Amino acid sequence: MEPARLKLYAYLDARDHQRTYLAIMRLFTSTLLADLSAGEVAGALAGAEREGRVEPGESRIENVINRLRQLVEWGNLVQGRREVVASSIAEFQHGSVRYQVSKLAVRVQRDVDELLRVPEGAREVSRELLPAVERGLGQLGRSLSEALLSEAKRPREVLAEQVTTLFLQHAELAATVRDFYAYLGQVVTRHHLAPEEISGFRNLLVEYIQMVVEDVLRHTPAIADALAGLNAARTELLRLLGRADLGDRVERARGRSAEDWQELTDWFVDRTGRPSQVTALRDATARAIGSLLASVKRATSGGGLLPGRRAELLKLAAWFDGGTRSQAHELYAAAFGLYSARHLSPAPEHDSDNERTSWRDGPVHEVSVSVRSRSDRGARGRTSRILDDPMTEQSLLAEARDADERRAASVAELAAAAPCLSTTTLSGEALGVLCELLTLAMAQRDTAADAGSATDPVRGLRVTVAHEAGHSTQIHSHAGTLTLHDSTLVLD
Repeated sequence: MEPARLKLYAYLDARDHQRTYLAIMRLFTSTLLADLSAGEVAGALAGAEREGRVEPGESRIENVINRLRQLVEWGNLVQGRREVVASSIAEFQHGSVRYQVSKLAVRVQRDVDELLRVPEGAREVSRELLPAVERGLGQLGRSLSEALLSEAKRPREVLAEQVTTLFLQHAELAATVRDFYAYLGQVVTRHHLAPEEISGFRNLLVEYIQMVVEDVLRHTPAIADALAGLNAARTELLRLLGRADLGDRVERARGRSAEDWQELTDWFVDRTGRPSQVTALRDATARAIGSLLASVKRATSGGGLLPGRRAELLKLAAWFDGGTRSQAHELYAAAFGLYSARHLSPAPEHDSDNERTSWRDGPVHEVSVSVRSRSDRGARGRTSRILDDPMTEQSLLAEARDADERRAASVAELAAAAPCLSTTTLSGEALGVLCELLTLAMAQRDTAADAGSATDPVRGLRVTVAHEAGHSTQIHSHAGTLTLHDSTLVLD
């Protein structure tokens, strides 16, 4: 299902004839129930071709038929037929085959056109929808009570109208919040901001976002209480909104399922392990303000060059824009040092399994921040001071002494249990020391039949493990029993 649906976006990234595909899809989605033949599409493309919106020759009927068939293959269009009066076989073939746009393709094209119309700046948050959502929930609660007391049709229609309005308002509010904070995120994460940009974003963060967050926090408690009341009667609400005559293949409006109401509740109310969008908005605002303050600190610290080469790169771009082609080549070589290759030593070993791999597709070499920002590898600033922290030092020394004492006690316990290891129950820490030495001893063996030994470097306890077919050694402890099959174990 997913690969088939993702093919609906193929015409947007087509290598050839992308503008033609886009013009055809706009033609089909510009009116309701569009039912067009290849000839009608060709006539519309002829006008677009004269205006320069599609490539020359794309309005020829054979080209149009190929484009329409490709869109049918991708799932954007569907074929149909109808009776036509034609004077020739070619006219019948071109006129009888009709094309309609599919439902999902309409959504794709609608989203594409909306995306292309979006400006680069920030989108205003629809703060006025918050009190509207609060009022709508209050009215919905009263309408639900009336509808439960009456079986008349009118209360149910009012209830359905209020639910649809409520979810449309919330969808618009959530979309504007997401868009605004997406724009904010791409700005505040930039490492270098010009002074005028810092001034503008300071006003945006300190004044505008403060109003948005205050409005959200002011209306959220009342909205949460209203949602809690409606959730208690959710079953009855969904029953009154139910429509059994629509069938299973009809996409229902928002607010007609328990999942829709849970999603609306999660936007305003926290759940265990799942913070609400209101909490996320508050946290994102705090991070944005912190990023802005860091940018202001970098710009006003006066510590030499700013950590970026933005101004120099913009100046270089202006030189490229104003120069001729030959000047641009000379400038490129001078700026980036990319002169002709001079092989003064043997070529390095190839770093790819395929000698035909392009350099841009090969392994990536990490470039340090100092090289990217300052074009050198020299250290900047003073060496950090070593802080003297006696309390932490004494705490670490005490932990080390305690660990040493516990290991000494474990080694002593193992030494005492050496003569009767099979009948002694060791402590968990003693078993841990034994397993550590046993691992080292087994690592010394070249084959399974060889013997291996390991010695504690401080206290001299030696563990020797040897192969003996049919013999099993069991070591009991409070943490469990360790069984070594076909092996003997000696402690000395």
